[in-house]
Amino acid sequence: QVRLVESGGGSVQPGGSLRLSCAAPGYTWNTWRGYCMGWFRQTPGKEREGVATIDKDGSTRYADSVKGRFTISQDNAKNTLYLQMNSLNAEDTAMYYCAASQYRISWWARFQKAFYAYWGQGTQVTVSS
Repeated sequence: QVRLVESGGGSVQPGGSLRLSCAAPGYTWNTWRGYCMGWFRQTPGKEREGVATIDKDGSTRYADSVKGRFTISQDNAKNTLYLQMNSLNAEDTAMYYCAASQYRISWWARFQKAFYAYWGQGTQVTVSS
């Protein structure tokens, strides 16, 4: 069972930045033949939604609401996934979850939660003045 551990959440003022990290202690996902990693977020009473994904080849997908502000990246040497979040606004307030699939996911399906077998516990991001 792959355990994902997120960090980096916190409180920030509108316009500020945060960088989230996701690690998988004991696993090196870049040894998987194909994989897809992603960040999702959820607010109370709403469905968990896809924010950004990246696969083994570095192909990324972003939700329209974060394009140009968020950047997903991976450091294979550190086996860590990142989400750099800039120009944050109140609508970005949510619990952010890291997700992993050991298999490639078609681009059109990368925001579908059912394709990800492994999830972290989440890290809270609060944007408020």
